[in-house]
Amino acid sequence: MKEQIRDNISLSAEENLEYIEELLKDNSDIIFRKFNIGKWKASIVYIDGMADKILLNEYVLEPLMITYSSINDVTKPQDIRDNLLTVTDMREVKKLSEGVNAALSGDTLMFIDGLNIAYVIATRYWPVRGVSEPSGETVIRGARDGFTETIRFNTALVRRRIRDTRFKEERGVVGKRSKTDIAIMYIDDIVNKDILKEVKDRIDNINIDAVLDSAYVEQLIEDNKMSLFPQLQTTERPDVVASALYEGRVAILVDNSPFAIIAPATLPAFFQTPDDYNQRWINSSLVRILRFVGIVISLILPALYVAVTSYHTSIIPTKLAYSIAASREGVPFPAFIEAIIMEFSFAMLMEAVVRLPKPIGATIGIVGGLIIGQAAVSAGIVSPIMIMIVSWTAITTFVTPNYEVVSALRMVRFLLIIASAIIGLYGIILGLTVLIIHLVKLESFGVPYLSPIVNPNTRDFKDMFIRAPISKFKDRPRFMGTGDKIRNE
Repeated sequence: MKEQIRDNISLSAEENLEYIEELLKDNSDIIFRKFNIGKWKASIVYIDGMADKILLNEYVLEPLMITYSSINDVTKPQDIRDNLLTVTDMREVKKLSEGVNAALSGDTLMFIDGLNIAYVIATRYWPVRGVSEPSGETVIRGARDGFTETIRFNTALVRRRIRDTRFKEERGVVGKRSKTDIAIMYIDDIVNKDILKEVKDRIDNINIDAVLDSAYVEQLIEDNKMSLFPQLQTTERPDVVASALYEGRVAILVDNSPFAIIAPATLPAFFQTPDDYNQRWINSSLVRILRFVGIVISLILPALYVAVTSYHTSIIPTKLAYSIAASREGVPFPAFIEAIIMEFSFAMLMEAVVRLPKPIGATIGIVGGLIIGQAAVSAGIVSPIMIMIVSWTAITTFVTPNYEVVSALRMVRFLLIIASAIIGLYGIILGLTVLIIHLVKLESFGVPYLSPIVNPNTRDFKDMFIRAPISKFKDRPRFMGTGDKIRNE
């Protein structure tokens, strides 16, 4: 049954407090405090561990209980706020339900006799993790600060990089029970208004009990929930968010999550890193080309090996064919089974490394890889050439900066291996054709997922396969349909 909290606030502070005590009973961390402000009774409600007690004692209770006697201007309860309270951040609420939600978020709720409103005093103060370097998005040259689990810290990190009066941050709440704070950020004169409206509408339509991480929001508002590929970009880096906002995108920050969501997302954006823009353009372009080549190799190499050794041995050079045949001597399984065994072993090893503590994970990764490879060859389960194929695949897989795309490509790789085992090279071609068709049809908030590849405007190609010099970035991405289209005159 949905909890109903009354909206009307009584003129009696004691009556309001008794109602909240009954509503929030059996909670040892919720503090109810009654006191007097001269002839008026007052009360406060806050959560121990989430509210700043020093602020409450020195700037709320002390002025109200002690300083009151020396102030002559307080003749009615309405004067208390302007003459006695010395806190900088407070507001009035006319609905009790709104005040209770604020208290459960770490603020302090205060009632005063004779007022049918309540005061919400900003006292949020809970243990937080300090700003540190993002572990999943390291850079050689660039900022070292990353998002934390506190939304207010995260918005400050972004605002520090965008000192523009047209930068907007709109707050909201998602989750019927968790009431998680959420922030939508954009630059008003740059953002595509249609995309912004669509983002807001989808967030407003979220109807779920609890949102515990930004991943919940990401999965609830994406276009195609059945696709393997992420349609929203996530990042721990405030400089990446700021860069996206300058391109006309929309950022979504969720309390309790160190990951921001960027909408819309395009596939090429997942292969870009801050280092691409912080280093010289020639070096960045070379690295980006190597990255794309690595992605192609990681995607088709195991499937190509299976297809060639199973169906198309005639296209292998003679000496290489003899070498492969010699390495496979004594192996009881066909190439398809070899590839599946090693791919599964590699996938499980990677999952184990991710879940283990870092010091142990690094050791297990090295030792596990050596033991699995050496033991598999010694036992005659797989051939040495298969170990080389999987090793190259593993190395080229991790040139992709985004882990979600890596996971998607891993699943596509399994499907291509199966297709190549059935009909050889034709299976790979058919699988890649289906993949391309899916990616062409995919959209993120109305923007084609393969933009700017499918965009006829060639000026957007200056930041795709290569990275042109910064001086050439005169226009914002045309496929975004931004308001202000010029960024470098």
